[in-house]
Amino acid sequence: MNYDLIIFDYDGVVADSEVLNSTVMAEQLNALGLPTTLDDVLAAYTGRRWRDNRPLVEAKLGRACPDDFHTTWFAECRARAPHQLKPVPGMIDFAKSRSEARCIASSSGPDWIGVGLDLFGLTDHFDGSVFTGLVVERGKPHPDIFLHAARTMGVDPSRTLVIEDSEAGVTAGVAAGMTVVGLLAGGHIRNGHAERLRAKGAHHVAEDYGQVAAFIDV
Repeated sequence: MNYDLIIFDYDGVVADSEVLNSTVMAEQLNALGLPTTLDDVLAAYTGRRWRDNRPLVEAKLGRACPDDFHTTWFAECRARAPHQLKPVPGMIDFAKSRSEARCIASSSGPDWIGVGLDLFGLTDHFDGSVFTGLVVERGKPHPDIFLHAARTMGVDPSRTLVIEDSEAGVTAGVAAGMTVVGLLAGGHIRNGHAERLRAKGAHHVAEDYGQVAAFIDV
């Protein structure tokens, strides 16, 4: 079918940033005394807002996280971004070739999203159409951010395609009544990821943006 709107998640869909983000988080958690690997972070925390992950971390840690945990995380990620942050392969050509309306709906904050969009030369491409978890009460896996984005863009959810890489994001998109493609193009993808996204209801799983385009245009 034809879609009127394509909603991109950000981390792992626009920016190939999940390994960078999760590496820094693992380093910080280890520094707090909570043994954590990169794969631990990828499995437990990706796709969700920090304020939703914080109670999970504190339950494992057995005490409160420092209040500056997230700001320290952002500062370190930002410092590494010029050398380590790249777009997901094929994303830029795909986004610039589509005629549908487009937006970003992400659990990340606007400052972090802005870092990547500036580096990739996409700031104008998504100007005025970036929605973050800060604007809704409930984050992913709840559908609120996707419904907010579609409503603001003036598009019916049933006419909307979501591109997601996380289980939380796929769950949210399906709950919003949207068509969801699970994307496996980021550097963080591990064995079994496709099956996990399908189990959460992804309508299609794509290894790259070429397969996303083929699904839309079939």
